[in-house]
Amino acid sequence: MQYRAATQFSRFSLHKVLCLAVALFLSLVTAGICVPASLSQTAGDLRFELPANGNLRVENLRGGVIAEVWNENYVSVAAVEQSEQSTKLPAVIDRGEGLLSIRLARGSANSTGIDLHLRIPARAHVAIVTADGSVVMRGLPAALLTQTGSGEIRVELPNNAKATIVADSKTGSVSSPVDSLAVNRGASPQLQGRVGGGGNSIRLYSQAGNISVANSAEVGSRIVIPSRNRSETLTASVAATTPRQRPDLLGPNQPATPAGTPAPVANGPEEISEGDVIRVDTELVSVNVSVVDRGTNRGVNDLTKDDFRLYEDNAPQQIAHFESSSAPFNLLLLIDLSGSTTKVVDVIKGAALHFVNAARPFDRIAVITFAGSQVVVSPLTTDHEALRQRINSIQKPDGSTKLYDSIAFAMDEVFREAKDTRRNAIVVISDGLDSVLPNVTGEGSTLTHEEVIRRAKEFDGLVYSIWTDTQSYEPLSPLDIQQETFDLAHDRMKNLADAGGGAFYECEKLEDLSGAYDRVVADLGTLYTLSYRPTNKIRDGSWRTIRVNANRPNTVARGKRGYYAK
Repeated sequence: MQYRAATQFSRFSLHKVLCLAVALFLSLVTAGICVPASLSQTAGDLRFELPANGNLRVENLRGGVIAEVWNENYVSVAAVEQSEQSTKLPAVIDRGEGLLSIRLARGSANSTGIDLHLRIPARAHVAIVTADGSVVMRGLPAALLTQTGSGEIRVELPNNAKATIVADSKTGSVSSPVDSLAVNRGASPQLQGRVGGGGNSIRLYSQAGNISVANSAEVGSRIVIPSRNRSETLTASVAATTPRQRPDLLGPNQPATPAGTPAPVANGPEEISEGDVIRVDTELVSVNVSVVDRGTNRGVNDLTKDDFRLYEDNAPQQIAHFESSSAPFNLLLLIDLSGSTTKVVDVIKGAALHFVNAARPFDRIAVITFAGSQVVVSPLTTDHEALRQRINSIQKPDGSTKLYDSIAFAMDEVFREAKDTRRNAIVVISDGLDSVLPNVTGEGSTLTHEEVIRRAKEFDGLVYSIWTDTQSYEPLSPLDIQQETFDLAHDRMKNLADAGGGAFYECEKLEDLSGAYDRVVADLGTLYTLSYRPTNKIRDGSWRTIRVNANRPNTVARGKRGYYAK
């Protein structure tokens, strides 16, 4: 893998920023979005109101992100072109009641890079995601979660900061000159500590980039004051503090013009292509699709947009956005601890710990166990060490088996806890024997299987099911659970995964559960995200069938089969 050289924020070109911002403003107007006067355009940026809960998500898969805390109550956004070449892949800004989302999808190999510069309120709860672009955060928001592939991360804290900080890089290094932040390079996470006694949450994760956390003598006095003009002083300041990317790998395939080469100086106004316009779009339908080889059942991860054909109610749809997504997940493990699992709780704990270790460090994971009731072992968290401690403390719940009620509870829990735009997935492990089934003792679920299937179809995420074989006897008495019931429970677990767009796995022995979890993690890591604007614009609540075909021999595309057009 080649890593790009340092993201060149120093290549700010003022007239390019102006062109991008004007195009953005015009796209908002033509899209019919009303921009309040308080969110009007200034030189080189646009301003958007932050929701009352402060939630902000920024995803830039085509460059880096610089974010600065300022003393205004709205977000300022500027997009900066990295080179002369334009692109046809627009970004999306979605301003909803509970989230302001700014997303710039990955371009083609020849697409120009685009950096995003933001100024955000101190009350913001911000998540920043990049692929190989650097991330710089100046100042201290209420909460910060940053995740990159190979990008480097730098956080500059005010001298009076009060924060709880976690930082980890798989193959990069973590450093901090702050006395209270000790770095342990052999641990995971490499840095975990507090400044000022703790307070605002800062979580920094990179797969391959370096991470640095430092106090800045200037940050405390550099809370940004609104200005009607972007100055060259700001541009120089941005360039001076942008972290360096990992160097390009040496070798014969190194490009003649390496990434990081300054763009030519422009002497006149330039046109910005349609693809560089950031536009507001709330009508996109997104579909997560995994593609597997029929022969090996392994994921296929080298497909491009042109390899897919997407249909809604058999009508072909144009794929507007495509990515072989490395975006993080909200993952919820729903574990059945009823019935015969009493003697194997330790095995189930070990498998759950294995799942946490196999998942990516920036995935948020929750664990819920159930029998006659549900126990939230851990809400969604990226603190995997705390999660391991909670898993080790799992106790078996009492009561019968309320599988269907527990699945609905898990879906509600995801919606309650997931306040960002991450993808969601629920992994259900059970033998499928809800106490409503014949001869299964105890009080069963209040929800029917049909109601749960409908909810799985409506769920904004994927549902995976792992069926465990707990049949330990041959049914000899009419009072025993009959073979037909075991078979029905198995089939209903499969139906659940089919409705939820995930995969169904059989686990004949609980000792094999870790292997099943490995397959789930591998599948989640090869998901493609396809987004389109339906040609049928009517929102009548009807069911719309989605079909995705992959143009690759001996493969099958697996995902949700449709949605309700509400």
